Amino acid sequence: MAYSKNNSSVPNKNLLILHFTVFIWGFTGILGALISVNAVQLVWYRVLIAAISLFFYFKFSKKALQISRQNFLKLFFTGGLVGGHWILFFASIKLSTVPVTLVCLSSMTLFTAILEPLLNKKRISKLEIVAGLLIITGIVLIFKFETQYTKGIIAGLLSALFASIFSIINSKQVKQIEPAVISFYELIGAFFWATLYLVFTGGFNQAMYLKPHDIGYLLLLGTICTSLAYVAGVSVMRELSAFRVALITNLEPVYGILMSFLFFGDMNKMTTGFWVGAVIILSTIFLFPIAQTQLRKRRSR
Repeated sequence: MAYSKNNSSVPNKNLLILHFTVFIWGFTGILGALISVNAVQLVWYRVLIAAISLFFYFKFSKKALQISRQNFLKLFFTGGLVGGHWILFFASIKLSTVPVTLVCLSSMTLFTAILEPLLNKKRISKLEIVAGLLIITGIVLIFKFETQYTKGIIAGLLSALFASIFSIINSKQVKQIEPAVISFYELIGAFFWATLYLVFTGGFNQAMYLKPHDIGYLLLLGTICTSLAYVAGVSVMRELSAFRVALITNLEPVYGILMSFLFFGDMNKMTTGFWVGAVIILSTIFLFPIAQTQLRKRRSR
């Protein structure tokens, strides 16, 4: 039986939730830079903490976790994409910098503009492609990529691709399954695949040992920035398209870069290119719905 939408749900409420969620996601880059373990080990701890916190949520709220075998397998394998996205995201940070990784993540918009119509068998929107290209322009202007960050840039772009694919999948799943249930089983899947990778690569070694400061950062990352934010991010897809979610997610680089400058004392390193690029990204995000509405009005005449 399909999960019914709440008729009282207001798009503005979902947009507010999404903006708050994206703001929280902006902290993940900071935490990733502060935590000492490598990318795969970091994600292993992250999804373990997130899955446990969601399990206790279901236990105390007494909400059902049962789903069909078919849906379980879909979510379980989608969790591999989620885990891959996070591993590549933190690997990009380790290989480059927080700003480089975050601006690469903005390419998710262009990937979604192309992939969502293809996967849903719809016509590609020229307006969405234009919006995606504008975001890419903003990315280039925000940060002048250096050749020594090539591996980090590639990891960041692949991370954005994975995020685009699982967001499109979740935009379908959330029509039938509770967001918290989707999040729980995808986190279980991410944990399984990360564990499997660590087993075969010998990743369960002394490098897994956490430093005292890592524990607090991981608890914050696993609970607030993952289980809470991930459930919220999935839930808004009942009303918002995967592209719209991807578009607003482009605020994460802006929030994240500002916070990285704030936390690491680099405010003086914000260039003119950053501000111009940020304006392009912000303008695209907020003007896109207006342009979309105007285009629909013209077509309806």
